[in-house]
Amino acid sequence: MKFTLGIAMNPPEHLIDLARTAEECGFTSIALPDSIFYSEQVAAAYPYTPDGNRFWTRDTPWLDPLVATASMAAATTRIRFYTQVLKLGPRNPVLLARQVGSVACLTNDRFGLGVGLGWTPEEFEWCGAPFDHKGPRVDEAIEILRLILGGGMVEYHGTYFDFDRLQMSPAPARPVPVYIGGHTEAALRRAARVGDGWTSAMMRLDELRTTIARLTELRAGYGRADVDFEIQAVCIDRFGVDGYREQEAVGVTDAIVVPWLFYGAGFDADLATKQDGIRRFAEDVIAHFA
Repeated sequence: MKFTLGIAMNPPEHLIDLARTAEECGFTSIALPDSIFYSEQVAAAYPYTPDGNRFWTRDTPWLDPLVATASMAAATTRIRFYTQVLKLGPRNPVLLARQVGSVACLTNDRFGLGVGLGWTPEEFEWCGAPFDHKGPRVDEAIEILRLILGGGMVEYHGTYFDFDRLQMSPAPARPVPVYIGGHTEAALRRAARVGDGWTSAMMRLDELRTTIARLTELRAGYGRADVDFEIQAVCIDRFGVDGYREQEAVGVTDAIVVPWLFYGAGFDADLATKQDGIRRFAEDVIAHFA
């Protein structure tokens, strides 16, 4: 079992110190959220809350996750970073390949790309991408990212994206892993078919058990049962050493946690309190999985 520090909704001035503390305490990775902007009105319900409402406000801080990764990586040496998850649908994959390749090189390949479609039509439309056919468009975008990041002169001629021969240098020394987010059947199929792993939003253990079993079935159907595959989970009803062992037993390989929440602090806690929560969690939990 690996442990990842979730840093969603933290103020920018806390991030470097949190990254350093997480590295010192044995965390494997840091998960970075993505939100392009906060629109006053949205034409779709948020898919991961019971009432469909967003649980953040217009003033909640969201840094670009790739820029934030580069900053935190410069202050650390071992800890990895991945987006959880970057909204791929509104973004141009050629431009994104330039950014991801740069981050991979600057971090010495300590970066993984977690992607999802994106859920709000405004982010698509106001960034110049159509909301229609978002699933097939993202499938092509993933192909393009892997193609360009693989290095060399490449071209692509698809239904939604088309370009002639080009090359981006330097290419990452190792392939950038791509983790697929989403709870729908289509998202699970995409993860099983092309992902290096699957990443969850907030789920209960029984939901994770069912979902991981379905992923296992799908991966076998695609002939990928023996390929290394991460299960990154935000489990909301199993905690402590025994709880994480339960998560591990159902197939979770990477638990995403916000440690200070376990010790009575909130998202608005000061930096010292958050760092104390990271250290306590390392002693109380991570030490038992070393």
